[in-house]
Amino acid sequence: MINEKVFDFLNKKGFADRIHEHKETIDTVEHAAQQIGCSEAEIAKTLSFIVDEKPVIVVMAGDGRVNSSKFKALFHTKPSMIQRDQVEAITGFAPGGVCPFNVPKEIPIWLDVSMKRFEYVHPAGGNSFTSVKLTPSELEEVSGATGWCDVCKGWEE
Repeated sequence: MINEKVFDFLNKKGFADRIHEHKETIDTVEHAAQQIGCSEAEIAKTLSFIVDEKPVIVVMAGDGRVNSSKFKALFHTKPSMIQRDQVEAITGFAPGGVCPFNVPKEIPIWLDVSMKRFEYVHPAGGNSFTSVKLTPSELEEVSGATGWCDVCKGWEE
């Protein structure tokens, strides 16, 4: 079932036709890549952190891992993910479906440069059965991202 909040948001932005429903869960990078039919790296995983006691979202390529020193250089603190049982209350989406669309306005969204190497990336669409196919530029536009960052490791070729 498509998340109506995300559908309405993407529809207003002209991207509702990019939403794809899947028969099986896409709650992990591995599951998402299998269901979508792309590489794990092309999955745009959306991670939520606490920075200065406030939430921050970072979207990165599926093969990237947070680099603590790069994260600290940007955010001036070590990476601390939001506790799993608090994710939905803070972001509006349950773990496995957190996406960079229609999150509370006070949560900044950062996009990691690890996604720029792909023609398309696939973030979740508000639940663990829905994804959205976008170019990195479209993702920046539709998410209202604060900007691009470089906080990952493990993806460089």
